[in-house]
Amino acid sequence: MARIPARMSQSEASTPAPRGASVRVLGLVKEYGDVRAVDGVDLDVRPGEILALLGPSGSGKTTILMSIAGFETPTAGRIFVNDRDITHVRPEQRRIGMVFQSYALFPHLTVADNIAFPLRMQRVPKGEISVRVQAAMRMVRLEEYGARRPAQLSGGQQQRVALARAIVSQPTVLLADEPLGALDKKLREHLQLEIKHLQRELGLTAIYVTHDQDEALKLADRIAVIHDGRVAQIGTPEDLYERPADTFVADFIGEINFVAGTLKTAAGAAVRVELDGGLSIAVATPAGSWAHGRRVVVAVRPERISLHGPGEAEGPPGRYPGVVEERIYAGDTTTYVVRLADAKDTTIRAHLANIGGGERWQVGDQVEIAWSMDAALLYEADSDG
Repeated sequence: MARIPARMSQSEASTPAPRGASVRVLGLVKEYGDVRAVDGVDLDVRPGEILALLGPSGSGKTTILMSIAGFETPTAGRIFVNDRDITHVRPEQRRIGMVFQSYALFPHLTVADNIAFPLRMQRVPKGEISVRVQAAMRMVRLEEYGARRPAQLSGGQQQRVALARAIVSQPTVLLADEPLGALDKKLREHLQLEIKHLQRELGLTAIYVTHDQDEALKLADRIAVIHDGRVAQIGTPEDLYERPADTFVADFIGEINFVAGTLKTAAGAAVRVELDGGLSIAVATPAGSWAHGRRVVVAVRPERISLHGPGEAEGPPGRYPGVVEERIYAGDTTTYVVRLADAKDTTIRAHLANIGGGERWQVGDQVEIAWSMDAALLYEADSDG
């Protein structure tokens, strides 16, 4: 969808032009009576990037989005688009596009009329409306559906109509509130790629709310994890997955194993953590000051763990004995749940790639689990964000 100046020809109007705006949110607070839904949020969204707001239900992410859109009035704080303070600007004057999970299409209007609706509200000339609606329908590959009504479309097609309606006004920012949440997994994954491609093609700045960690990892340039109305951590998908700031972020982004213990000794590049029950494990020495006797949590991603038969020579030197309690086949991987010996009812999940057919480990097998020391993360026991 191209930006179409008043004097641009229809043929010139087919060429997209980057127009993403910067968005800054400073000290945003939103209270509903005694409840503080958003508690001092700061965000700095770069022009042309997708920022995902990721968090559980009730964390405040949708309230942040609605405040940027103008549908919620902040209790405190400021919102800027391209350094323009829009905190108290009416929603229709913000040049912001919005896509909802419910699509919010008018059932009695055709696809073309649904897309044209915001332009008519802005009193755009009829000739320009036609050009811009056709361009928007081409962008979402619905050129042949203009005369149909929403009830005649699939869920994925309806979502594309909603997306076309959001971009037809040539917004500087696109906001999306769980827009794919009502779709099945395969269609959702397909539309994720379409949205990312369209956002890149248009050069739009997008802020995308989701509770789906996989969706955030696939779509976003950066992710802000929202917890109890605050930003727990913001960074690239790799930053958050590989270097989570606390146990909440570690647990919310991907799968992870947590085992509790007491910090005992430091030897060179490693510290020793004694688990409840007596088992001692090694962790690469973390940054900062860690006192002997401190209660800590060791965290390891399941895909970083390998399984070995007792006494096998291959693999990392640190081995921890256990018994396979559960085996879950998932096509490309098998998940093994291993109960550790001498670790007081501690179980570890390991994801192993299925290469070359069946897997060797069965429920009841004695095994040793292993991971490299630098694959483990160390947190204070109360590090929950």
